Amino acid sequence: MKKVVIIVAGGKGVRMNSKIPKQFLLLKNKPILIHAIENFIHFDERILVLPHSQIGYWNKLCLENSFKISHKIVEGGNTRFQSVKNGLEKVDNNSVVAIHDGVRPLISKNLINTLVKEVEEGIGVIPVVPLTDSIRKIEGEYSKHIERNNVFKVQTPQCFLSSEIKEAYSKEYSNTFTDDASVFENNKGEIKTIIGDKKNLKITTEEDLKIASYLLC
Repeated sequence: MKKVVIIVAGGKGVRMNSKIPKQFLLLKNKPILIHAIENFIHFDERILVLPHSQIGYWNKLCLENSFKISHKIVEGGNTRFQSVKNGLEKVDNNSVVAIHDGVRPLISKNLINTLVKEVEEGIGVIPVVPLTDSIRKIEGEYSKHIERNNVFKVQTPQCFLSSEIKEAYSKEYSNTFTDDASVFENNKGEIKTIIGDKKNLKITTEEDLKIASYLLC
């Protein structure tokens, strides 16, 4: 079965205090997004979803960095939901599809391969990492302790049979959708979790970028 990755990159860099969208910022002298795509070089197809306004700049970066890994470029929508849906339209039904954040450049090939291998009919597979901090739920002026043992942070890539996730994304959007797994569950799919990797961080702040630079040393 063919392996396809959809990499969604629609960030604007607001929390980075940067005029350059965060997926294009340099990490060890190379744009974050190039790092992300390189981790899926062993896949059969790579689909990159970008806002229309960023496609020209991305093509320019590819030339400047001599980046030649083949990938299809798809124009994104107004929401992440619509962007993923646009990407899925370019995926064949007989595939395993991994949906990944363009600002997670440190995902390991080992974790990617483990996730893909565990996908089954009716079952999507996602990476999660346990919480180590105490957590509380705020209710008005007060708060309550929440048991953290069964609470995990969700990462990407999130992996599915392409025909099933395409069907899930054909349904009407709901503001309860926080990731691809929640869209899949809404269509009666089940989610299997695999312990992820703390290095697989999502770069959203300047501090995240510094941490990623250190981890790449």
